[in-house]
Amino acid sequence: MTFAADAALRRAEVLVGYGPYLELIPDYLDGREVVRSEMMKEVERCRLALAMAADGRTVALVSGGDPGIYAMAGLVLEMAREGNHPGPIEIVPGLAALNSCAARLGAPLMHDFAAISLSDLLTPWEVIERRLQAAAMADFVTVIYNPKSKRRSEHIVRARDIFLAARAPETPVGIVTAATRAEETIVVTDLHRLLDHPITMQSTVLIGNSQTFSWNELMITPRGYQRKYRL
Repeated sequence: MTFAADAALRRAEVLVGYGPYLELIPDYLDGREVVRSEMMKEVERCRLALAMAADGRTVALVSGGDPGIYAMAGLVLEMAREGNHPGPIEIVPGLAALNSCAARLGAPLMHDFAAISLSDLLTPWEVIERRLQAAAMADFVTVIYNPKSKRRSEHIVRARDIFLAARAPETPVGIVTAATRAEETIVVTDLHRLLDHPITMQSTVLIGNSQTFSWNELMITPRGYQRKYRL
C-alpha cells in the first residue's frame, strides 16, 4: 500500500469493496461504514460508490494492487461519464502485482515488458492468444496475470507453448503466489519446467526475455549497461 492510499482510506467515511480485499485492511474498518461485495459484482460496487459520493459522502472504493491496472478505476470512470457524475474522483495509486512480484524476483522488468491477463471473462481468448504471440515474438519480458483457475486450467499451458515457440526452453520464469501476504510463495524456474509448479489465480507469472538470466534464485534482465559501458 502507498502512503497516498493510506491517507485516502483514513479520509473516507465509507469503504466499498470485495469482501476478501476488505479483510486485508482491518485497521481501516472501525468507525466507518463498510459495504462488502461478492466477486463478479464490480458494476454494482461502482454504481453504489458513485451514488453515495454523489450524495456528498467521501467514499473509498477498494481495489487490490493498483486500481488502474486490471482493477476498478476504468469502470468507475466509464460509469461516471455515462451518468454525468457531479463530484471529483481521485484515482489513488497502489502497488500492482507486477511491481511487488518483480521485487520478490530480483530485477526482471529492467527492460521493455508487457502485461497480459489470461482471464477470458471480459476479453475473448482469440484476442488474448494474439497478444501472447505478439509479446513472445517481440521478445518482451511478459507478466501474466490470472494465469489459472478451476475453469481455465489450459490457458497457461497454451501460453507456455506460445512462448516456447519463440524462446529457449531455459528462459527464466518466476512464479509468485500471494505476493506480500503471509502465504506468499516464490519460485524461479524456466519456461520448459513452468507447468511443474503450482499456479493459482493468486499467482503472477513473469517470463523473461532472451537476455534474462537467473542468479542466486533471482531473475535479472539486463538494461544494456554492460554493452554501453563495458562493465
